[in-house]
Formats: sequence, structure tokens, C-alpha cells
Amino acid sequence: MTIHLEIPDAVAEAMRLPGGERQQRLLIELAVSLYAQGILSFGKARQLCDMTKYEFGILLGKRGIPRHYSREDFQDDLAYARG
Repeated sequence: MTIHLEIPDAVAEAMRLPGGERQQRLLIELAVSLYAQGILSFGKARQLCDMTKYEFGILLGKRGIPRHYSREDFQDDLAYARG
């Protein structure tokens, strides 16, 4: 399933970002927010904004967001370690 969000032109134009950066920055903000609220796991949040584990972990640290480590995260790490 793919979800498309509509952002009014006036809001998009009010963002102080170059047009080419808006979509990626919004995905990052969404991923961080959903992770911080416990709605998305670390793995799914980083997947949403297309970041590596290291990049997303650094971003969370810079923003002071503690890392949640669930059983699903552990399973993701095990799968990754196994190749």
C-alpha cells in the first residue's frame, strides 16, 4: 500500500527549503516523529526516510530522542547480522 499526502501549495511554499529537498525532509520528520511516539520501530522509521541504521541513530541522538529497542528491533538486528 502506498499513501499519498496532499500538502497545500501555500504550506509547501512557506517551507524554507529548496523544492528538491522538501519530500526527503518531510519523510525524515515523519519518521522521527513516528519513532519518538512509538508508532514505528527503529527499522521501519529508518526505512521510511531511507537512512542507514547508523545515520538514523545519529539523527535521533542529535535530537535527544532515546532509542527504543523492542523484540522486533532485535529480530531485525539478528537478520541483518546473519546476512
